[in-house]
Amino acid sequence: MDDHRLTIRPMASDDCDRVAEIRVGGWRAAYRGIVPQTYLDAMDVAQEAERRRAHLAAAGGAVVNLVAEEGGRVVGWGCHGPYRDHDGTRTEGAELYALYVDPARIGTGAGRALLAESVRRCALAGHRRMLLWVLRDNARARRFYARAGFGPDGAAEPFEVGGVAVPEVRYARALPSG
Repeated sequence: MDDHRLTIRPMASDDCDRVAEIRVGGWRAAYRGIVPQTYLDAMDVAQEAERRRAHLAAAGGAVVNLVAEEGGRVVGWGCHGPYRDHDGTRTEGAELYALYVDPARIGTGAGRALLAESVRRCALAGHRRMLLWVLRDNARARRFYARAGFGPDGAAEPFEVGGVAVPEVRYARALPSG
């Protein structure tokens, strides 16, 4: 049996410390030069782990947290659920809230597997499209989502991190009917 096979499974409370490490590491790797370095340096893994635990406990059935695991170690995390009303207009569909992979594991398929499982679950739940927000200047993430069939739909919103504007653009894709 190959214990280094990548598996996608629901996130458990015991995963929160590792997910926090991945999220903070992901921010530091992906957003360097986009958000203030002082903000990235101040990110605290222990505080993030507590936030993850609180979010997981409050998530209910509509929000789905998944982890990618390989060889008994969590290497990625994704979270999706109903689309959140960002701009006051009612938008139908599911939303990918977060997708992070251990920076040392980028390019290994963990992110693709997490995204594919989120897309599959959203389609099975009857959603006809999936949306996500990505930092406008995060070219790597935008290419990743484009390869997965997502594209900008024209919506944009301001976003501020550490006092600096880092605008987001919305990407969308149709989902297969279940």
